[in-house]
Amino acid sequence: MKTLLSILGIACALSAPFSGFAQIRQSKEQILFYTSNWKGERFPDGRPKVPDSLLTRALDVSIEDVWSYLREKGYNNQFEGGWQALHIDKPFSGRALTAQFMPGRPDMTAAVAAEGKAEGRVSGTNSWVIAELRMGDTMIVDGYGKIVEGTIIGSNLGSAIAAHTHSGFIFDAGIRDAEENREIAGLNGFYRAYDPSAWAQMQLTGINVPVRIGRAVVLPGDLVLAKRDGVIFIPAALAADAIAKAEFENLKDAFNFELNREGKNGAEFEGGWNAQKYAGLGKWIDAHPDKLKMTRAEFDALVTQSLAPRPGRGPRVP
Repeated sequence: MKTLLSILGIACALSAPFSGFAQIRQSKEQILFYTSNWKGERFPDGRPKVPDSLLTRALDVSIEDVWSYLREKGYNNQFEGGWQALHIDKPFSGRALTAQFMPGRPDMTAAVAAEGKAEGRVSGTNSWVIAELRMGDTMIVDGYGKIVEGTIIGSNLGSAIAAHTHSGFIFDAGIRDAEENREIAGLNGFYRAYDPSAWAQMQLTGINVPVRIGRAVVLPGDLVLAKRDGVIFIPAALAADAIAKAEFENLKDAFNFELNREGKNGAEFEGGWNAQKYAGLGKWIDAHPDKLKMTRAEFDALVTQSLAPRPGRGPRVP
């Protein structure tokens, strides 16, 4: 009897590491590890919860201005272009919930299916990802560029994404039912191409894991900004500053365009930003307060920062 109990005890000990945590969904601790710079609110799964207000403000800034800011911070791999879209002229934003797929392999497929059964998951593994989505999320899928039989969703799953997020998706893969997906309210999405084939021979390998989308690297909780010319993935910890700096550049451009139209810029068609010109920008903002999305204090701080000399290089010249 003692021998039998000993054997059972050993068996339980050996199985514990495999039954105690999921293999597909990244743990909260792993997400915290990758996003440790974020100090704000988080979802229960650990993803950074970028404020809704930032998601809205992001829609009015340009990818170039955000890209320039991120490059200055050393983030050189955050943009990807070359997409098709359900509504190419309708920008959207959201918080990244990531998923990684690989080509199918029977032993991996069996292992993942067993985990899903143990967790009470239903339907295909692409549905597992959708079930994790929350309002304001954008579903980000590394589908390794597969199009034929790489159609991550059809219209039924498209309607589920819309219901869960009111945002959309970015698929480095294909979709089917594009015509019907275009008719679904609250849904937009970028994808590589349309194909009528059904999804097949693809294996889910991770939810809320770091993924590669073309030449971009995406972490769970990144602020996703999708516009006509491409998608940029903004690290959550930098999102507030990136959007504010991009809004500031928008204001400078709008003021500078007006000076060019009125012939008041001399030959400084895109530069000449000195104290006098910034003072003129401040007066222009006073006359157009509706253009200011940030607080006036934030705007004044950015002006001061722009005029501050850089070590060994004198005043900033944007």
